[in-house]
Amino acid sequence: MHDVDAGCRNPDRWHCVSNDGEVEQRQSLSAFPLHPPVFSFIIEEAKRPKEETMRYLFLLNPAAGKQDCTVQLIPQIRAAAARAGWSKADYTIHTTEYAGHARELARAAAQEAAQAGDSLRIWTAGGDGTFMEAMTGVQGFANAAVGCLPYGSGNDFLRTYGTRAEFTNLDGQLAGGEVTIDLLETSLGLSATICAAGLDAQVAYGIPKFRRIPLCGGEVSYLLSIVEQLCGHIGRRVTFTIDDEELTVDCLMCAICNGRAYGGGFLAAPEADPADGWLDVMIVRRVGRLTIAKLLGMYKSGRHFVNGQLTEEAKPYFLYRRARRVALRPADGRGPIVATADGECAPCDAVEAVLRPLSGRILLPAPAYERFVAKRSSVDVK
Repeated sequence: MHDVDAGCRNPDRWHCVSNDGEVEQRQSLSAFPLHPPVFSFIIEEAKRPKEETMRYLFLLNPAAGKQDCTVQLIPQIRAAAARAGWSKADYTIHTTEYAGHARELARAAAQEAAQAGDSLRIWTAGGDGTFMEAMTGVQGFANAAVGCLPYGSGNDFLRTYGTRAEFTNLDGQLAGGEVTIDLLETSLGLSATICAAGLDAQVAYGIPKFRRIPLCGGEVSYLLSIVEQLCGHIGRRVTFTIDDEELTVDCLMCAICNGRAYGGGFLAAPEADPADGWLDVMIVRRVGRLTIAKLLGMYKSGRHFVNGQLTEEAKPYFLYRRARRVALRPADGRGPIVATADGECAPCDAVEAVLRPLSGRILLPAPAYERFVAKRSSVDVK
């Protein structure tokens, strides 16, 4: 018989039963006493937080814009990374292959980085839709931030923060920083800029139909879609619920704004602040065809809104509100209303947009980052 308790009586040994029933005795850790200072050092090292590593990911959409951006952009990214002192192991470049792929790649990368205790910076090369796919993918991961390289057709996201030249400067992008902004949760998905409905959304919705016609490029298809809409029924009767206020308006179009621009440069809310905890709501009343051109010119340039209020010229045609939750629904019995948000466009029975304060972590190129931080600092002081 083996005394299976023998190891228990010897504090410097422990035992286990092997597969053949034999008792094996092994040295315990107490047989190798540690000098107190050494032991303390090991304990302190175990408590010390792991040094955080930054990971970098570029998601390139070859289908965005007028031509494939990957041909010229990949060598440019590699050159900028080398100038920034990155090794090839520090960053990854992926080309997206289908709609939703950027969201999947961003989420997988954020999850992997979080499990390793690392931070992640993602840049998307494409339009606002590609950027928002990645932004949607990293939701829930505090370790991840998303930036935009503007190679799409609209690129309205950047207009709130800086210029196209700043955002296409790769050295400035890699030297930039992270900031936190509000986001919009809409019926069409997450948005960093604007959710709109009405005439402008109808024009956007009609463009793909004309692009299928030979020799109808981007501008031609856009103009044909405008003509189609102006030849049809103009405007909708819409009921809005803006926080606790409800109103019904004969509406040409409306925009629920976290950012300043949409539709390829229309400055719907020229003074919108994407980190102030408010949405700027612009409603354009229905007008006759002859007045539409005048209103669109005012709307595109931002002349309708100056120093926090509508201009006298704009007041007969515009309504302005600030809110945190907006809902709208057609009130004319003519079916769904077309809405758009960051590249997504679809008919909706109702549209809802809810502010999600400071839930987006974005990357800005160095000049835009410095302006953003300076502005937020001045607001905080006030």
